[in-house]
Amino acid sequence: MDDLKQKYLSAIADASDEGALEELRLQAVGKKGEVSLKMRELGKMTPEERQTAGPALNALKDEINSALAAKKVALEDAALDARLREEWLDVTLPVRPQRQGSIHPVSQVWEECTTIFGDMGFAVAEGPQVETTWYNFDALNIPDHHPARAEMDTFYMHRAEGDDRPQNVLRTHTSPVQIRSMQAQGAPIRTISPGRVYRADYDQTHTPMFHQVEGLAIDRDISMANLKWVLEEFFSAYFGTKVKTRFRASHFPFTEPSAEVDIQCSWENGTVKVGEGDGWLEVLGSGMVHPHVLKAGGVDPAAWQGFAFGMGIDRIAMLKYGIPDLRAFFDSDLRWLRHYGFASLQVPTLRGGI
Repeated sequence: MDDLKQKYLSAIADASDEGALEELRLQAVGKKGEVSLKMRELGKMTPEERQTAGPALNALKDEINSALAAKKVALEDAALDARLREEWLDVTLPVRPQRQGSIHPVSQVWEECTTIFGDMGFAVAEGPQVETTWYNFDALNIPDHHPARAEMDTFYMHRAEGDDRPQNVLRTHTSPVQIRSMQAQGAPIRTISPGRVYRADYDQTHTPMFHQVEGLAIDRDISMANLKWVLEEFFSAYFGTKVKTRFRASHFPFTEPSAEVDIQCSWENGTVKVGEGDGWLEVLGSGMVHPHVLKAGGVDPAAWQGFAFGMGIDRIAMLKYGIPDLRAFFDSDLRWLRHYGFASLQVPTLRGGI
């Protein structure tokens, strides 16, 4: 056993790789290894011989196994050291360039609007995109014969045959959110309602789905003067320059009086410059909330009054960032998105004097 011990411990110490080490393990302690064969001979020995030979063989087997394990660890460490010397990496080199995504102009302007109006105390309200005709039309004082309720302008949801309930619609504006907000909160209230809306229209400046932001402010002594101040402050902050507005009398079923709002601009070589010149550009509709609309929202028109306005997020994005065609917003063209998109860290900032 001393000869076996010296033989295999020396061979294990000289093993150059894991393959040779495994071969030695099989020769020594494998099923047909020399130590294993010696242990089988214990059955032929007398009890006195077994008491001496058995512990010695077990000790030999344990010593060889320990030597095998230690040598395996040493070989693995040596292989790792060799790889570290040969497979080096310069961590100071610049990384490979990777294309980054961009923020869509609609998302950017959406955040800009909520940031600016939020600074003026307007909370953000949201509502369902599939609305009942009561919230979308009736509560907003839009009569049954109004052209906006025709199927050529509005997307109506399918009804099963024999279902005589009022049809649901894809909301044509975010005004239903104002009704829901008044019902939930009452007066006073100051909210904006950004969101997707749907109308059956498609050309360079209209798409079947687009985005609006509508504002509502109700209190005991609110007037058109407050509306004018809010809009001028918003446009001045949004465009980064002082912007004048012009109100023109108009008619909307949900406001009385109603006004179209123009902003000051100039036209040079087909380019619009906001906040300068003698020109005017229509951007939104507005007015004082109609008493019938207040009643639908659960607000007493004898005690409260307020203003409302609505504008297209896509349109003011086109105006600010020089985007010529509204349809391109929804084409999912990566080249367009890389050109007009925004970096993820380019957060909205207030650039006016609010």
